[in-house]
Amino acid sequence: MKKKIIMLLLLVLSILSACSTDKNEIKDSPLYEGENLTIGVVGKAPKVREKNIVFKNLELKDLSQENLSSQYNAVFIMKEHLSEAAKAPYAKIYKTSGIPFFFIESKKIYVAFTEENLGYEETADTVGKEYASGYYQSGDKGEYWEYGLYNDTVNQANIEDVFSRIFMTVSSINN
Repeated sequence: MKKKIIMLLLLVLSILSACSTDKNEIKDSPLYEGENLTIGVVGKAPKVREKNIVFKNLELKDLSQENLSSQYNAVFIMKEHLSEAAKAPYAKIYKTSGIPFFFIESKKIYVAFTEENLGYEETADTVGKEYASGYYQSGDKGEYWEYGLYNDTVNQANIEDVFSRIFMTVSSINN
């Protein structure tokens, strides 16, 4: 009898634990485990899982420095600075600096930042529910990326997953 009760309790516990799993949170997302990266951040640095990432605070005006690529592997521009970052003087910097730029929580397509004659508000919204977009130009060739959240759900685990994927992209450019 005790054995049946224990088996029943185990069954109930396993069902309850399966039901409590958040289907909107990514599980077992891979960490970026590559070389150390130094990321310039305009705004508040994000919380990430990786220990091999160093964030250094920047202001938008700092982007006009010479040799950004010798100091940073990439630059993140956080949500509260996106409108200003889309202004004409910065478009040339994104195209000529030699490092990737990532626009965090932007609801606009990447051309808001790369075209001098467009402003943030005038540019089309992204098609999906991307959390971040990135742009990198080498010579005449530019490329961009978009990163969505798992099940379009905003939570810390899904946000950390996006940053891990961004770090993998940065590392692939640097190699």
